[in-house]
Amino acid sequence: MVGLTASDVPPTMAVKIFSAGVAACVADVITFPLDTAKVRLQIQGECQTSSTIKYKGVLGTISTLAKTEGPMKLYSGLPAGLQRQISFASLRIGLYDTVQEFFSAGKETTAGLGSKISAGLTTGGVAVFIGQPTEVVKVRLQAQSHLHGLKPRYTGTYNAYRIIATTEGLTGLWKGTTPNLTRNVIINCTELVTYDLMKEALVKNKLLADDLPCHFVSALIAGFCTTVLSSPVDVVKTRFVNSPPGQYTSVPNCAITMLTKEGPLAFFKGFVPSFLRLGSWNVIMFVCFEQLKRELMKSRQTMDCAT
Repeated sequence: MVGLTASDVPPTMAVKIFSAGVAACVADVITFPLDTAKVRLQIQGECQTSSTIKYKGVLGTISTLAKTEGPMKLYSGLPAGLQRQISFASLRIGLYDTVQEFFSAGKETTAGLGSKISAGLTTGGVAVFIGQPTEVVKVRLQAQSHLHGLKPRYTGTYNAYRIIATTEGLTGLWKGTTPNLTRNVIINCTELVTYDLMKEALVKNKLLADDLPCHFVSALIAGFCTTVLSSPVDVVKTRFVNSPPGQYTSVPNCAITMLTKEGPLAFFKGFVPSFLRLGSWNVIMFVCFEQLKRELMKSRQTMDCAT
């Protein structure tokens, strides 16, 4: 990415990976209730038990969840969410620059759009396979409810890992990899490439300096573009990952069932919380990411000068 530090010394790969993981965890903690609201809105209408309580809008869903199941329900699945960011975001974001340099080596002085897209596709795809089990557990914990006499499928994060592995096999932990791979490749590519291009344009045209306001605007635009492109795949992924064995025969079957029973708009269920989640997540993550890299490199330079 352009203008990564205030100094001429670029951040190391280790600094990028560490900064990306920490920044993603901070963003997740702050925005997790929005993610839970998004999941509940996406699975609404999927089965009879979900029709007894109707969620309306972002704030309405958050308020209803807090009143009916308790405020802590908004953070159900957070441990798995943080595990997901450590294993997933740290790689897809932290390795983006390094992979981009690999694709552009010997071709151009500045990475072109093709190199940026290739880097986003590569880091997003690799990270999905590593972090998929955490995604499955996170979604299922967010989706499960103890209301109406329903017994929760899982009592906690590690209980969910164990039950899924024993009842559905190890492949159960990688359930929904195909739609999640598609979703995250779209998200990673759109998110990182849009942010990169926007920041580069703002800095080169001297509209904004490479600082917090520039990072904020670039991240917000990246969040909106990402939500528009990824929403349909995200809804299918959530439905398929949360479904019990046998409900859907395949990912396409899940999509067709949604289309025939609920119509095309079903693919955009939870769009507003998705945007609020992705938009705010992007802003918090990228701002923290950029600042962390700078501070860590400053600390490293200070230590080098002292020695």
